[in-house]
Amino acid sequence: MNAYAKPEGARPLISLVVPVYNEEEAIPIFIGAMRPVLDSVDENWEIIFVNDGSRDTTIDVLRAASVADGRIKVVDFSRNFGKEVALTAGIDHASGAAVVPIDVDLQDPPELIPQMVEKWREGYEVVLAARSDRSSDSWAKRVSAGMFYKVMNRMSSVPLPSNVGDFRLMDRCVVDILRQYPERQRFMKGLFASLGFRQATVEYVRPTRSAGETKFRPVRLWTLALEGIVSFSTAPLKIWTYIGIVCASFAVFYMAWIIMKTLFMGVDMPGYASLMSVILFMNGLILTGMGVIAEYIARIFNEVKGRPLYIVRERIGSFDDDMTAPGHTAGRVL
Repeated sequence: MNAYAKPEGARPLISLVVPVYNEEEAIPIFIGAMRPVLDSVDENWEIIFVNDGSRDTTIDVLRAASVADGRIKVVDFSRNFGKEVALTAGIDHASGAAVVPIDVDLQDPPELIPQMVEKWREGYEVVLAARSDRSSDSWAKRVSAGMFYKVMNRMSSVPLPSNVGDFRLMDRCVVDILRQYPERQRFMKGLFASLGFRQATVEYVRPTRSAGETKFRPVRLWTLALEGIVSFSTAPLKIWTYIGIVCASFAVFYMAWIIMKTLFMGVDMPGYASLMSVILFMNGLILTGMGVIAEYIARIFNEVKGRPLYIVRERIGSFDDDMTAPGHTAGRVL
């Protein structure tokens, strides 16, 4: 039975947004670790789980958790839409005065939330959680993450704080502005960074995963990194202007050298292999440039279609309908 009675008309102090995909093992552990931490801050809280098309018994575990505690709410997608969209849906449905996106694997420590709330109460609208130690991650992931942040911050006009993931606290005024961002190709770390506001940072050591296994594979991480670069920088497009100028300059000088050598020395320029190498090289450059352009065109195509960002099959728990963003298709409310 639900032992907590929410004060009539009271807004939750904190809303946790938790995207989940095939996390039946991790959810009970997460709730058990999170509930006492949140109660120590304020008993008026909510956890918004977004079930991103899980194929195991995740939805059954979430349904039982919501029945046991009305502060636990569930947004169930009709299919898998991806973590970035799941985060968006959770933020759309969160009604708390402060919103905290967090992973279910407990690699984002619950014990950090009281510190984040304390900073928020000092007047900061955004409180970032920075990883001071990532030894729990593999060597490849640490290196690739470091390279991504360096490349992204060189190319983008919106700098990303290093070693800061989605785990952060945002004031309601920040969330309300974030909910107005209309794009469908979403890179949430970039959107968070673009908001600005007064920010504070708390550091933590990243622990190992509590249960289950990570759903991010190298291909998905690469896709996410590419999404971030294309969404927040036009440098990949602009650089091809300079590549073209350099190639054209070399071509002009080489052509002039061939003409001068033929006119004054009477030497022809045989060399089928060298000619084919140049042609293949230039064709490779052209196709690469076209591929970069195609990445941007594909995103324009997805934006102009105007389809709903996500489809909700059902909502479990008591939601404030005013918090649901317009244009998103919703199903049953249980």
